[in-house]
Amino acid sequence: MTQTEAFLTATEESEIVEAIRIAELNTSGEIRVHIEEFSETPPMARAIEVFDQLKMYKTKARNGVLFYVNVRQKSFAVIGDKGINKKVSANFWDSTKELVLENFKQNLYKKGLIEGITEAGKQLKSYFPYQKNDTNELSNEISKG
Repeated sequence: MTQTEAFLTATEESEIVEAIRIAELNTSGEIRVHIEEFSETPPMARAIEVFDQLKMYKTKARNGVLFYVNVRQKSFAVIGDKGINKKVSANFWDSTKELVLENFKQNLYKKGLIEGITEAGKQLKSYFPYQKNDTNELSNEISKG
């Protein structure tokens, strides 16, 4: 079993996917989680690469959000697409990052991701409110590398 496979149980992954679904009821923003065992690329730079690989820019409002986790290094990044970055301040993701990192320091990975996802949904609501005709433009499933 790889470190990526051992990082979360199947039940924990399901709970995270459900947290994404619920968070997206607050916003038209699209949230994804990507977990990989290791990358030598710094977390923020790697998150940008993964964002592109997952084609997360293919949302109408360019409002995709990626939570990236490097399991071996226990590193993390959260990034938003251009549509979000045009509307929010530079420190927009700070509270979300802090929630996740505080939990990660205690090895509470599922809890950290769920709290971060929930916070992201709340924060995005004022900029990208949920629309009645909203469609799920990106998969809620956790991707792995």
